[in-house]
Amino acid sequence: MSRRLPSLVTGFLLLLTPNLPADAFDRYVNPVIARAPQAEGAKELKELTPSLISEHENILPDSEGALLVMKTNESRYSKLLVQNARRKVGDKTLPILIIERFVTFKEGEERAVHASGGNIHLFAGFEFNLDIGQVVPAGVGGDLRFVVDGKKVFAEPLGKAKLFLLTKPLPGTEPKKSAKPVIGDVFEPRFFNGTFKLFDDGRRSGTITLQVDAAGAVTGSYISDKDGQKYDVYGKVTTPKHAIQFTIKFPRTEQVFQGWMFTGDGNALTGSSRLQDRETGFYALRADQD
Repeated sequence: MSRRLPSLVTGFLLLLTPNLPADAFDRYVNPVIARAPQAEGAKELKELTPSLISEHENILPDSEGALLVMKTNESRYSKLLVQNARRKVGDKTLPILIIERFVTFKEGEERAVHASGGNIHLFAGFEFNLDIGQVVPAGVGGDLRFVVDGKKVFAEPLGKAKLFLLTKPLPGTEPKKSAKPVIGDVFEPRFFNGTFKLFDDGRRSGTITLQVDAAGAVTGSYISDKDGQKYDVYGKVTTPKHAIQFTIKFPRTEQVFQGWMFTGDGNALTGSSRLQDRETGFYALRADQD
């Protein structure tokens, strides 16, 4: 019983933590942004100017950047949030392009990440390669270049890369209706249904979706925050009724979780997990959208 105490204490502290809705940027998965070339509201550009960035800064409700989609020179799709900025260097103040966030997806995958990063400052004359996630010198093989030519300032796609500015949200990125159960006096296994943000031992995190049938059998999926890979989940509701055991099936191993749901509101799970011979604590917060 004592081994469960740290995770139960963690769960108690989470009573003060609100539900975690999915970030709007995260909903722009690979199949969605791959439709940008034909989508209404996606404008292909040869030059992205500061005025265009400023005009379309609020496409995502939780970001001040303009949202771009690029098809790289290696034919992968990437999403970027960019901002105008100026940086003081010595006695000069230079215009720069800030890449607030970017994700380049693996080909044919929904969320698996090929490269990602953020807070990148692109100075004039330098290029950014979205396939390797690095600033590179001119002529080395970038996908996006930042140009300052006198008073003219812009970013441009290079080579075979294509650049699209989103002037409105793409279809398929709308927040899902809430699937949160209404918790009654009697706890029911169906209360486990839903999507949760899972935090495992302060080392790993991801999004887990659980579905429980009438017999208490659990199926679902887990998407890793580290690389966007998706893994199958299976398990069962145990005793007492607010207890659950589920397993994430990784390619070479499995991780088994034993958890308990908060019976007051159904907003969190807490418990322990075992990966090979290591037992640790975890918690998960309901992330269903309102």
